[in-house]
Amino acid sequence: MRRELNSWFSPALQNEMPIVTYGYSGFALLLVPTAAADYLEYERFQLIDTLAPFIDSGKVKIFSINSINNESWLNNQMLGEHKAIRHNQFNDYVFTEVLPFIKNSTSQETPIILSGASFGALHSMNLFLKRPDLINGVIAMSGVYDLSEYTKGFYDEQVYYNSPMQYMANLTNHDILKEIRKSSHIHIVTGSGDYEDPGASGKFAELLYSKDINYELDIWGPEFKHDWPTWRAILPHYLATRF
Repeated sequence: MRRELNSWFSPALQNEMPIVTYGYSGFALLLVPTAAADYLEYERFQLIDTLAPFIDSGKVKIFSINSINNESWLNNQMLGEHKAIRHNQFNDYVFTEVLPFIKNSTSQETPIILSGASFGALHSMNLFLKRPDLINGVIAMSGVYDLSEYTKGFYDEQVYYNSPMQYMANLTNHDILKEIRKSSHIHIVTGSGDYEDPGASGKFAELLYSKDINYELDIWGPEFKHDWPTWRAILPHYLATRF
């Protein structure tokens, strides 16, 4: 498998930010880490190994980035307002740095799909819904789509605008909704085993339905827990059957 490491000093985050790429061609799949994890998390937990047939055949080119959750919502020493600022800087990093890097590594016409598990599912969905003109779809695994679940009681305008369950309920901008509706790849997938919350996925799917947005809600059985074996099953299945 072709594997390449790159890094640059991010103007948005004022940090050195690494990125790992797997493969040589195909549509682009950008992986957003869970919780406090790094850009090698999906490799470390063998998810990349399960995707090797799709990578080596040229069906997909995968990119994986660092999270900065430890510098925002998971940083118990930081004020809520500052966590929100840092989170928005992460969004800017993805939109203004990572997505152009992907386009330069593939082509301007290459579709970009986001995916993540757990907290990464919320981030992936949020990033897609904010810029459906730049991102072509999302595979969100085991997510909860209300950011206030992670903010320890803090709430402000920026929490609202990064919480898909909240801002989508009030979204009426025709142009943005039109862009979102273009996507044929809004996949909301979850298990129903230990520590999963299929109800959260169902509620978010109902919200998308109310906005006339096409989506797929896929709830797997109780043997699928909120853990890596579930995500190692889901993502290869979706690459095999939906792309």
